[in-house]
Amino acid sequence: QAILASPRFVFRFEQPPEDISGGQTYRIDGFALASRLSYFLWAAPPDTELWDVAADGSLLDDSVLEAQVLRMLADPKAEVLGPRFAGQWLRLQDLDNIHPDVRLHPDFHEQLADAMRRETELFFNSLVQDNRSVLDLYTADYTFVNELLAKHYGITGVIGQEFRRITYDDDMRRGVLGHASILTLTSHAGRTSPVLRGKWVMEVLLGTPPPPPPPGVPDLEEVEDIIGDRELTTRERMEQHRSDPTCNSCHRVIDPIGLSLDNFGITGKWRIRESGNPLDTRGELYDGTPIAGPADLRRALLNRPIPLIRTFTENLLAYALGRRVEHFDQPMVRKIVQVAEADGYRMATFILGIVKSDAFRMQRASTAGQQAEQDQ
Repeated sequence: QAILASPRFVFRFEQPPEDISGGQTYRIDGFALASRLSYFLWAAPPDTELWDVAADGSLLDDSVLEAQVLRMLADPKAEVLGPRFAGQWLRLQDLDNIHPDVRLHPDFHEQLADAMRRETELFFNSLVQDNRSVLDLYTADYTFVNELLAKHYGITGVIGQEFRRITYDDDMRRGVLGHASILTLTSHAGRTSPVLRGKWVMEVLLGTPPPPPPPGVPDLEEVEDIIGDRELTTRERMEQHRSDPTCNSCHRVIDPIGLSLDNFGITGKWRIRESGNPLDTRGELYDGTPIAGPADLRRALLNRPIPLIRTFTENLLAYALGRRVEHFDQPMVRKIVQVAEADGYRMATFILGIVKSDAFRMQRASTAGQQAEQDQ
């Protein structure tokens, strides 16, 4: 019981050199670097080859470190980045909390939800394995489906439970913004939610979360949903909600983003009507850019790619370090982005930039108080 309850059994502590006092920074040794690297890329202990270069000290050399990173990325164990990093960053775990109304979507079940999640994980892993550009997250004309998910998307010719790569015939579903996993986890049980979808794009992709709603503001569910004998569309209900000046200040930024994705229903199926009424997905971004669908939204986001790139870098850095990215990390983030830009924003360049950074290869020695807490 004492072993299992010990923090040193649960966490990885790195012992500083004897000549380093509390609060000082120091460069970690080869074994600590090998451990950091393997848990970053493989979520597992180092293999024999990595231990060997750590033992002889050569792992501390930039060329050897780079060679080991590329070797590890080519190994099937690097596929853990999809479910672990991409799953956390894109919030795929939220799929477990969404249960679409069975009366509206009788074909939705847990096996379909699992296939949705797996599609996004495999898609991200393909970008890493093929060393594609990070911008392919938003523009890729391919994805991975099995028979169950292909039928859900209306794609023919896919048989069996094995996932395989398919290419889209059009541009409406390109990138993660067309993945059913993202579209479902940003919906409610009984309707789509342009607010949740717009908020997800701002928080997860752009790193600019909107402010919380002020107290006393009614939810959209409290807005009248029927006028006469006609049921209002989500857009019309949102326009009523935005008529309150208190609500309008935030929703005029969030809503156009989410409405541009409203052709995707609760579970990500393409639709052109809602409650019998034609869908109107037109809107205008905060900078005046007109958008009317997912393709327009992608183009608008990619016209200014730096927020997308920096947010991705910050999230990957936080995952690698096991801590939040702080203000003092921003110069390093900008440097990694700058180097990656020269290489076409390829995945391996971001990973190498993080691994070679001081934040990844250095540590601050614990103070006496912190050490006492660890030993308790």
